[in-house]
Amino acid sequence: MAIDQDIEELLIMGDLDLIIRQAQGEWETRDVKLIPYRQHVEELGNRFKSIEFRYIPYCHNELADALATLASMLPYPGNAHIDPLEIQIRERHGYCNTVEIAPNTQPWYQDIKRFLKTQEYPERASGDQKRTIRRHTSGFFLSGDVLYKRTPDLNLLR
Repeated sequence: MAIDQDIEELLIMGDLDLIIRQAQGEWETRDVKLIPYRQHVEELGNRFKSIEFRYIPYCHNELADALATLASMLPYPGNAHIDPLEIQIRERHGYCNTVEIAPNTQPWYQDIKRFLKTQEYPERASGDQKRTIRRHTSGFFLSGDVLYKRTPDLNLLR
């Protein structure tokens, strides 16, 4: 693709140190199956003015890994034009920018506490949600208005 677009300088970044060092010629390629690939990279390298291979540690390459996974899941029609992605770094998480309604002010354990007190489920609760509430209530104990969590050693945590 870079050859078709007449690119002269190429920067190749990868998160596999072995492959990057072999492509740079720093390390020898001994695996018989990889030698033809190494030779092909050398031949392609002669078509550019300069090629730089840069190692990016995996922990700093999560975005590329996510994009590669996404690309492998989508079909690509051979002759179709795909616009480049625009990626922006924001101050806050993306979900913070899309929240339009006020958050629920009730605590996370409200449904468990209500079920222990009145044996009633929330309105519009599905069968799975009801089963989950019943399962969670077995790990709690209600004394008056105070909800305690049962621990494996039979202690109660407020």
